[in-house]
Amino acid sequence: MTINLLPNERMDDLHRNGFKIIQNSERFCFGMDAVLLSGFADAAEGEKVLDLGTGTGIIPILMAAKTKGEHFTGLEIQPESADMASRSVAYNRLEGRIDIIVGDIKDASTTFGASSFDVITTNPPYMIADHGLTNPDEAKAIARHEIKCTLEDVIAQSAKLLRPGGRFFMVHRPFRLGEIFPLMTKYKIEPKRMRLVYPYVDAEPNMVLIEGNRGGKPRLKVEKPLIVYNEKGVYTDEIYDIYGY
Repeated sequence: MTINLLPNERMDDLHRNGFKIIQNSERFCFGMDAVLLSGFADAAEGEKVLDLGTGTGIIPILMAAKTKGEHFTGLEIQPESADMASRSVAYNRLEGRIDIIVGDIKDASTTFGASSFDVITTNPPYMIADHGLTNPDEAKAIARHEIKCTLEDVIAQSAKLLRPGGRFFMVHRPFRLGEIFPLMTKYKIEPKRMRLVYPYVDAEPNMVLIEGNRGGKPRLKVEKPLIVYNEKGVYTDEIYDIYGY
């Protein structure tokens, strides 16, 4: 299938099922965090999945390749990113499994209705307004800083959108765990599984993968660390497997 690329756009190979994705180097390109989340999350046959803040649609496309989930919806507030996601879905002939919707996370439960999804995935902005320098490029700033929504917005809306017993998957930064877990329990998404991601075996973790269950009973499993590099430029075998190389 032929897709017309706009200025600064490129087509990247995802190394899964022959799928590719359109990205724009002048906006925000997906990173390892999205790929790791797609490997950490799961969706069973017949389940409906919502990706909050989908960007260019990387998580729904990868999960469509890796899981048996019935249908995936990506919600994105930036029309330009949503347009790239929609064209990538069309290129990969995934229109029957993936929808891309332009909308605000803060209004998601109104847009889709309560208890509409079995699974929610999200790779939200990591930084609050006063964390670091806000990128002068608006598209990148929105992706990295809590400009359009907060962590609480994401969790509160997820609690409304998930069916009872539904699963919530998020990648975030370890330094915000002190906020993440209280917010999850506040909105009755019980933390069930956590995995810390370390760039090297002797370095501090720089990402955390979290699974929660709407209305679940308290019991948290901490999984073994995920190490990204054996040495500079050389991924561990587990990372190669997650990427599909």
